[in-house]
Amino acid sequence: MISSAEDIKRHLTLLRRRDRRLSAAIKLTGFPEPRTVGPGFATLIRIIGNQQVSTAAGAAIWSKLKRNAGGSVTAPRLLKLGEGGMRTSGFSGQKARYALGLAEAVATRQLNMKALERADDEAVRATLTAFKGIGNWTADIYLMFGMGRPDVWPIGDLALQLAVQTLDELPAKPSAKELESRAEIWRPYRSAAALLLWRYYGATRVKKTGA
Repeated sequence: MISSAEDIKRHLTLLRRRDRRLSAAIKLTGFPEPRTVGPGFATLIRIIGNQQVSTAAGAAIWSKLKRNAGGSVTAPRLLKLGEGGMRTSGFSGQKARYALGLAEAVATRQLNMKALERADDEAVRATLTAFKGIGNWTADIYLMFGMGRPDVWPIGDLALQLAVQTLDELPAKPSAKELESRAEIWRPYRSAAALLLWRYYGATRVKKTGA
């Protein structure tokens, strides 16, 4: 699990012995904090709302959705809001339809969020990506931040691609396949490496832009 700062520090301490470049990243940023928010339907909907928007925009959308849903984001409350209510909360029409499709699946027991907690990573990915609007990135982010799984590596994440480009001093950002290969040395703690590199990306971006 990566649910505590101690877990993350322990995992990265082991990884930095294998990969000196991670030591440089840790020296720049320090150890990252945990970002696990707990499993469940609400977390999955929050991740969908965060797709392709900034962190600040995602937080604003989530706050508005919770308020419009009466303080708690559940499948019945989303179905009651409908597409109009979801769009008023900041979801695009497409994202609203994806979220409502998941709400319907939970309400009709086609999707059992509790059962997912007992499944292995690949089973969780297979279950979630069977639903429209959930790709590998969304499933991976849910595994990491919703379930605290320790060995998740979202190869389609642009920030991770750019972080590895900077870390390894590459002329171009690595492809998803290259990113997957690069992270083999970090198994079975790739989630901790991802948390570090997201933080590293933010720090090096600020350093480059002076922002």
